[in-house]
Amino acid sequence: MVFVGFRYHFRITGQGTLHCQRCGGDRHYRRCTGRRWFRLLFIPVIPLQRVKEHVQCTSCGTRYRIEVLALPTTAQMRAALPAATRAAVVAMLRAGDDHSAPARACAIDQVRVSGMQEYGDATLATDLARSESTGSDVASVLGTLAVQLTMPAHEWFLAGVVRVGLADGPLSHEERCAAREVAACLGLTPAQALGVISITEESAAAG
Repeated sequence: MVFVGFRYHFRITGQGTLHCQRCGGDRHYRRCTGRRWFRLLFIPVIPLQRVKEHVQCTSCGTRYRIEVLALPTTAQMRAALPAATRAAVVAMLRAGDDHSAPARACAIDQVRVSGMQEYGDATLATDLARSESTGSDVASVLGTLAVQLTMPAHEWFLAGVVRVGLADGPLSHEERCAAREVAACLGLTPAQALGVISITEESAAAG
């Protein structure tokens, strides 16, 4: 029998949900830290090197670096587009005339296209009132969305927001500032933002 040896011992420091690449979906995880021990008579007696903190899928056992927790889960990805669209169109409406029927209708259409078919004028009114009373954390929700989109999708999203501002006439200075703010939150450069805004304006003018 072998009475001496080495073994890793782990301690669970947290848990939650991640997108497991091996399972191909959202799974529960354990957040673990540990170290290697020298064992005598099956008892750990001498601590050796530490093991870097990591997370482990409880379904398949795959271990990942802790940075994987920065990636959105499938559920978060499904929710990110409608949430970001709501925040962005509200920001654009507040920069212009939030009582404009054409602008409100366009804003509602944008949110419905993003996946919230039940979104309507009453919900929009609630979003506008909440934004006015508590402020809108546009940067946070757009930042969550931005990491999931490819560059053409960033530009498509911005164009939809610009169309809300154009629904009742040319963009005002405030509406242009709102569009540039959305673009910056999405990671677009000022030149890219200007290009998208200009092309969307030309398209609207052409009918």
